[in-house]
Amino acid sequence: MEVTFLGTSSGVPTRSRNVSSVALRLTQRGEIWLFDCGEGTQHQILRSELKTSQLKKIFVTHMHGDHIFGLMGLLASCGLGAHAENVEVYGPPGLDAYLKACMKYSQTYFPYGVHFKTVSPGVIYEDDEYIVSTEMLKHRVTAFGYRISEKDKAGKFDVDKAKKMGIPSGPIYGKLKKGETITLEDGRTINGSQLCGPTEIGRKFVYCTDTVFCESAIALSEDADVLIHEATFAHQDAQMAFERMHSTTTMAAQVALAAQVKKLIMTHFSPRYAPGNTLQLNDLLKEAQAIFPETILAYDFLSYEIPRRIN
Repeated sequence: MEVTFLGTSSGVPTRSRNVSSVALRLTQRGEIWLFDCGEGTQHQILRSELKTSQLKKIFVTHMHGDHIFGLMGLLASCGLGAHAENVEVYGPPGLDAYLKACMKYSQTYFPYGVHFKTVSPGVIYEDDEYIVSTEMLKHRVTAFGYRISEKDKAGKFDVDKAKKMGIPSGPIYGKLKKGETITLEDGRTINGSQLCGPTEIGRKFVYCTDTVFCESAIALSEDADVLIHEATFAHQDAQMAFERMHSTTTMAAQVALAAQVKKLIMTHFSPRYAPGNTLQLNDLLKEAQAIFPETILAYDFLSYEIPRRIN
């Protein structure tokens, strides 16, 4: 699981930061799941090592323009030689109507298949490897945070040990790999856990933006390996954050601390903290680290591989 930041500015792009978009690359599946799609996201993808042909899911947090204005252009380009197939777009009420209106008035057709899914709190997707759940955040419009939970996997199966124990290969190995208990023809009972290494704990990725500090963000982020949380404002601008329903650095850090996450990556920074101004992004980082030391700042094209936990 590798995270790539395609846009880390709030509201408007700057010379060094595009507006919101984050890609989660599931390397073993050869898939990309995109979170938000601000204007220019497809250009950012072209400048990265990501491939639009691997795009499978897009999760939209809310309907503000800096999170959706790149969506139509990206989806249209996917139909022009990008070889995308059956892309699922998840988001708040109104997203499907917005995209269908764009399709109608621009006379655009998605030949590869785009499926719109309106989300509500709870589990919105599950397969053999992942569970995707969402909670409502606290913003000026309906907004959702997303949690991707990788399911735990049985440890590596010791084939040599199984052979030495006289266990015949075949379907039995598959059951033992899953940790099941089987009975052999000679009457022996074998527990699969005896032949498997330590369980691989599934990784947990959480994306929360846009929102002011709220309890639902803490619940969604509980025990996450990485929390991506907006930090639009410095602590001294807290009043502005409350008025605009955004987070400060200290709010983001408090969510990470309360949820006991492993790593906090802050993003969605106001352009007011650009170089040359009184407060700069390094000052915002220090504010957050005073509360939650395992904090880093996102920047465009930052890649972060989510590590597996060591038992």
